[in-house]
Amino acid sequence: MDTTKTHAPPPLCPTPKVALRVWDLPIRLFHWSLVLLIGVSLLSGKKGEMEVHMASGLFLLTLLLFRFLWGIVGSTTARFSYFLCGPRSLWTYLNGLWKGLPGYSPVGHNPAGGLAIVLMLTVLTVQATSGLFANDDIYTKGPLAHLVENETSDALTTIHKYNVKLMLSLIGLHILANLFYLVIKGENLILPMITGKKYTNFKKEEKNLHFVSTYIALFLMILSSVLVYFLINFSKYF
Repeated sequence: MDTTKTHAPPPLCPTPKVALRVWDLPIRLFHWSLVLLIGVSLLSGKKGEMEVHMASGLFLLTLLLFRFLWGIVGSTTARFSYFLCGPRSLWTYLNGLWKGLPGYSPVGHNPAGGLAIVLMLTVLTVQATSGLFANDDIYTKGPLAHLVENETSDALTTIHKYNVKLMLSLIGLHILANLFYLVIKGENLILPMITGKKYTNFKKEEKNLHFVSTYIALFLMILSSVLVYFLINFSKYF
């Protein structure tokens, strides 16, 4: 009599999640400074505090210029080349997300998040630059409004006025997306933007992540500030 028993293989243990450094300090400071400046800009514009509104707009423009530079030479997860993907990759990710299928997602921005970042930066850039040439039909004009014809200034004022609605829509979608990942997917995307660390199974990606010195980020921020300063002040001579 054969007494040999067939034992089922033990269940596979899930790969333990580890804390992986994902976001550098410059990106985190940029993110939360952006939140603050958008809030100040919206509130000051609504209350008619135009000096505060223009100052916050210039700070916002400086931040955006820094972000574009950091997106080229900054840390791995901050670079546009790292998180931007083609339509096929985006569709595959969204289709898998809709169907609840497991799929690979980079430790930084996923394909949908990468697209959202580019859209948000574009809309914010339009808002900040159009404000440079805008006017309020009374006495306040943007610092570069004197460089264009009145009709052009009026057109850019209209863009500045209605683009803010698109900006608010994208901000709302961003908040809803974070809540979706937190509640439905069980993935906290907000905390890593505070601590810089993300709990992930993709520990092996650590060797592919490179973090650029914060001193370089500081230099780029100073450079961005200088460029915006000269843009505004030297325009007075034209």
